[in-house]
Amino acid sequence: MNAVLSEFGFATHPVDSYRHFVGDGMECLVRRTVPREHLNEKTINKFFEAVRDQYHKRWADNTKPYPGIPELLNSLQERNIPKAVLSNKPDDFTQLTIRKFLPDYDFKIVRGLRSGDAPKPDPTIALQIADKLDIHPHRFIYLGDTNTDMQTACAAGMFGVGALWGFREAEELKSHGAKALLDNPLEVMKFFKK
Repeated sequence: MNAVLSEFGFATHPVDSYRHFVGDGMECLVRRTVPREHLNEKTINKFFEAVRDQYHKRWADNTKPYPGIPELLNSLQERNIPKAVLSNKPDDFTQLTIRKFLPDYDFKIVRGLRSGDAPKPDPTIALQIADKLDIHPHRFIYLGDTNTDMQTACAAGMFGVGALWGFREAEELKSHGAKALLDNPLEVMKFFKK
């Protein structure tokens, strides 16, 4: 996003600020970073396409799973616990990310935003995933690291678990409905009977 802002002559943002800019899809990213006086539908569309192009060039740069995620996925897989991914990233990038960085894991569903989808926190896709996995929403562990994830879990009637190793702080996750907060990915296993 900073490359796009710079390309169009706008001030960039400190990298740490992006912890609060990302998580709700690329259009929201554009709306949060472009100066308000320049926001209109034409500008939003132009910046959206430009950031999508930049992301296409760099999506894998400096990207890797958080520490502990492979161990968590191994534990879930050993116990045959179904896994799914739901992201506000465009679907094509979500699919690429999982194939490149987590190719050895059996995700039953991997889903990003497609044309016409309502982004999280709308619960529609989360509920569709639960239905396809034949897991009642109230028995579904929804692990996420943003307020949007916790709002999605609440709206879907799922058990929202806040990942403190991610983008946001404990207070934000709790205030948006997290039922539990975890410091380490392997702590997720405590929610499953042996």
